[in-house]
Amino acid sequence: MKKIIAVACALCFVAGANAQTIYDAAKLAERDLNGTARFVGMGGAMGALGGDISTMGTNPAGIGIYRSSDIMTSFSYSAYGTESKYLNNTFNIDKNQWAFDNIGFVFSSKIGNQTALRYVNFGFNYKRTKSFYKNMTMGGLLGSIDDIFVSQVNQMGQQATDAVWYNKNNYNFNGPDAYENTNIGWLGIIGYQGFLTNTMREEGYDIYEPIVPDEVDAYYNSNEKGGISQYDFNVAFNINDRVYLGLTIGAYDVNYKKTTLYDEDYGNGEVYELASFNRIKGSGVDVKFGAIFRPFESSPFRIGLAVHTPTFYNLTYENSASLTSDVYLKTVQDGNDEFKVRDDNPPEGSTTSRQFVDANNGRGIEQDFHLSTPWKFNVSLGYTVGSSLALGAEYEYEDYSAMKFSYPEGDEMIDQNSTIKNFMKGVHTFRIGAEYKVIPQFAFRLGYNYSSTAFKEDEAYKWIPTNSTLTDTDFANSQSQNNYTLGIGYRGKSFYADLAYQYSTYKEKFYPFYNDLETAPGVWETVTPQATKVTNTRSQVLFTVGMRF
Repeated sequence: MKKIIAVACALCFVAGANAQTIYDAAKLAERDLNGTARFVGMGGAMGALGGDISTMGTNPAGIGIYRSSDIMTSFSYSAYGTESKYLNNTFNIDKNQWAFDNIGFVFSSKIGNQTALRYVNFGFNYKRTKSFYKNMTMGGLLGSIDDIFVSQVNQMGQQATDAVWYNKNNYNFNGPDAYENTNIGWLGIIGYQGFLTNTMREEGYDIYEPIVPDEVDAYYNSNEKGGISQYDFNVAFNINDRVYLGLTIGAYDVNYKKTTLYDEDYGNGEVYELASFNRIKGSGVDVKFGAIFRPFESSPFRIGLAVHTPTFYNLTYENSASLTSDVYLKTVQDGNDEFKVRDDNPPEGSTTSRQFVDANNGRGIEQDFHLSTPWKFNVSLGYTVGSSLALGAEYEYEDYSAMKFSYPEGDEMIDQNSTIKNFMKGVHTFRIGAEYKVIPQFAFRLGYNYSSTAFKEDEAYKWIPTNSTLTDTDFANSQSQNNYTLGIGYRGKSFYADLAYQYSTYKEKFYPFYNDLETAPGVWETVTPQATKVTNTRSQVLFTVGMRF
């Protein structure tokens, strides 16, 4: 048995080696329901009610409600659960995490009682706006991913006849220099260097064929971590205690890491493992405008409006991969050429020494790019009954199909943006919340959120360009998400403390890979496995303490 390890990497950035996908864009555009425990306990439906530090990230005018200064901080404990079902196989993974969720302050400055401008307030808030923390596992009988290795090699200007492919360009897939060729994709290279592609020669051209059965026993595992930190700087105005205006400038810090392992077992001691390592890091900025109106002087009813510009990200994508292959090989002679091919009937007890291929000394690739997320539009309603009951409702809309990737020089990534437009759609979010004070010092809260999916049903998939450095072929089309919240709070003369619980759940259709194979000219065969049904849950307990003065 021969064991070969091929490490896919590249020395430096090369044009055309794009690794960005619609799933990266969606991750960076999505936001968690997070902030103070009061805000979360009311389901985040405080855009028109205001008076909470977290509202500067949804409706900046909410800070104009303040008539005293405020300082606070929040911590949380989260339990994450992932259940995946594929055929008759079920996998469960549970993880826990502590987090420092937010800290902020509001400085309230009274202008006067007789002037139209009553207050000018300034605020700052840090919060962890997105957590990427997630582990997932699935496995079972699949069509082999080896078909994708061959398919990517075959698309390098080749021609098919009777399901046999001819490399008309005679690209060299051997050695570290292959990873610097911007015409060759990494999946094709590491599949070739891992001897998962049978190679022969006919009429002066290389011929490529997959070496594995049509169906194999496969296993997949991924580990995601990191998050997006949000820093909001706010100014808000109170005009005649009836009109409130606000502006927030948001700064974002991105740190996302993902490690995946995919392996196949052919049932006779022959296996291989494909490991991928990805990271996205960088920063972004956006601007939020908000207003709250009290249309009737004698009524506490409020209407809130907010517009968020796209978040403009400057990002770096890092990725590398390794492939470990255990296949039985033999050397064949074709004229003056020698080829390594799989031996379907190896001699009993056959074994060879281990070989190691280290492309470009194991250095990964870094690719800089820009991303602009969708515009966001928010409409909210708020109503209070005396000082005992507060009710809030919100609707928010984002058109995910309008997101755009671009190169550092500013040129549009046409293929990626076309994929976004074709596979993504608008997201609708609804929030409702209520707070009831049993006595002036103690309050109970309830909330609910619903967000629709950003992916077009049964259409979206992970498109990997022929010359891409991407090696993680998996993707998941998330469906609608539901958040259920409740909370309690204490308010003293200056000190306050709040506790909230949030339960979030959403389902996904997961695929370890997607591929349409051209088995002969004009003849295509889909080898994508059926969807793995995944249920994701998160239980979060959030605690906030603060002081008003």
